[in-house]
Amino acid sequence: MANAIPPKLELRNLVKRFEGRAVLADVDIAVAPGRSLVIIGGSGQGKSVTIKIAAGLMAPDGGQVLYDGEDVTSLPLRGRYALARRYGFLFQGAALFDSLQIWHNVAFRLLNADKVPRREARERAIDALQRVGLAASVADQFPGELSGGMQKRVGLARAVVANPEVIFFDEPTTGLDPINSDVINNLIVEQVQRLGCTAVSITHDMASARKIGDEIAMLHAGRIVWRGPAADIDHSGNPYVDQFINGRADGPITSDVGDHGR
Repeated sequence: MANAIPPKLELRNLVKRFEGRAVLADVDIAVAPGRSLVIIGGSGQGKSVTIKIAAGLMAPDGGQVLYDGEDVTSLPLRGRYALARRYGFLFQGAALFDSLQIWHNVAFRLLNADKVPRREARERAIDALQRVGLAASVADQFPGELSGGMQKRVGLARAVVANPEVIFFDEPTTGLDPINSDVINNLIVEQVQRLGCTAVSITHDMASARKIGDEIAMLHAGRIVWRGPAADIDHSGNPYVDQFINGRADGPITSDVGDHGR
C-alpha cells in the first residue's frame, strides 16, 4: 500500500505566549497540497501569530511546524532562508517599499535572495504585474502614485512572482471597498489555481473567506473551535461560528469594547 501524501503544511500542538498569556493554545492545522484554507476569527484571537509562525517569521513556544512532513520548527538560519524560497506572502496593507519602483518591489526577492539578473527580474516582475491586471507601464511608477487597490495587486504580484509552493494571505482585503475587495479575491483564486499551490489566509471578511477558501477554520481564544468546507459555514451548528459570521453581539464571544451600561 502506497504511503499517504503528507500535508503540505502542518501545525501540531502549537503554543505561543506573550507576557505569560497564551495567544495560541494547542493549535492543530493541516493543509493538503493544492488546497486553500482560510482562518477566521475576531481581533486578538491569534490569527496573525499563527501564519507568522507557519511562515517562519516567529518562533513558537511549543509544538511543531512541518512542510511536506518535515519538521522545520527549529531550522538554523540557512535552513530558514531555504524554506522562505518555498512560499510567498501578501502582507496586510501590501507593505511596499515607498522608495522603490513598482517592478523593483515585485522583484525584491528575485534580486536579493534568488540573485536573478536585473534584466530577467524586471521581465518577470512585469509579467507578474500583468497577471494581476496591471499594465506594464505601472512598473516604473512608485507606490505613492497608485491607489490602495492597485497597491494590493502589486503585493499579490510580489507574492506569486517566484512561483511559490505555499502562499500566505494576511487580511488581503483590509482597507478596500467591496468592489475592489471582490477583484482581489478573484485574483487570489485565479493565481492560486494557476500555480497549483497551497494557500493559507487569515481574515475577518466573510465575503473573502467564502470566495477564496476551500475550507474555513475558526480560531477563538487561541484554539481551533470549528473547521469545515466553506460551503458548510452557514450551517456549521457551532455557536462561535454562527455568532461571528452573523455579526451578533449576543453569544459566547464577548466584545473587547467596554460595555459600561451593563
